[in-house]
Amino acid sequence: MSMLRWRLDGQLALVTGASAGIGRAISAELMALGATVLMSARDEDALEMARAELEGEITGAQAYAFAADVCDPDARAALMDWAAGFTGTLNILINNAGGNLSRAANDYAEGEWREIFETNVFSAFEMCRLAHPLLIRHAQSAIVNVGSVSGITHVRTGAPYGMSKAALHQMSRNLAVEWAEDGVRVNTVAPWYIRTRRTSPRLADPDYLDEVLLRTPMGRIGEPHEVAALAAFLCLPAASYITGQCIAVDGGFLVHGF
Repeated sequence: MSMLRWRLDGQLALVTGASAGIGRAISAELMALGATVLMSARDEDALEMARAELEGEITGAQAYAFAADVCDPDARAALMDWAAGFTGTLNILINNAGGNLSRAANDYAEGEWREIFETNVFSAFEMCRLAHPLLIRHAQSAIVNVGSVSGITHVRTGAPYGMSKAALHQMSRNLAVEWAEDGVRVNTVAPWYIRTRRTSPRLADPDYLDEVLLRTPMGRIGEPHEVAALAAFLCLPAASYITGQCIAVDGGFLVHGF
């Protein structure tokens, strides 16, 4: 059996929210598997630092950086025009950019919860639509959206975050069915608590951390590379018959009853 099923050599991948955390880890995983990675995030300096570090750490890695806020229509269009200019065109899209503001439901201003939706689901939908003409140039392409267990069950993120991630999961299912005939597979990964800069302040509270670990059968916080491994697998030729799925990376959290 050919080991090429487990490689991404010659493929071009675009990763949003790539400067840190899960996005950086996914970029690293894809590079290690042979893909050329186009990294995007809002902070140009942090993005370029991440790109340079990964190229230095991974033998033979190729990465390029383009600073863009994917919530901005003009920036999205510019990002995709940039991606379209690369030889070989786009094989993989990873929608990882996201954000949150955690409050009680009645405490959100309308603009606050709408911004969460704009960041977490509307921008991803537009990125998928912009990428579609590039992805269909290949017999097999892949989109992976980074969702959350909060889109499947209640966690203490605030209602709009969970609502937006649930919408992202359903968007992935709909696109998976609609675009299957185009050779585009669409899947979602749904992390629980992962050790990133964004989660560090909450997990620094010992009592809160104890509660999280009590609900996690594996008894520890996940690492970005553990989400990245699943995201990368879903892009591989070896995953060629997997589409429309939402797979949790949660240490058993979702199945942990009483």
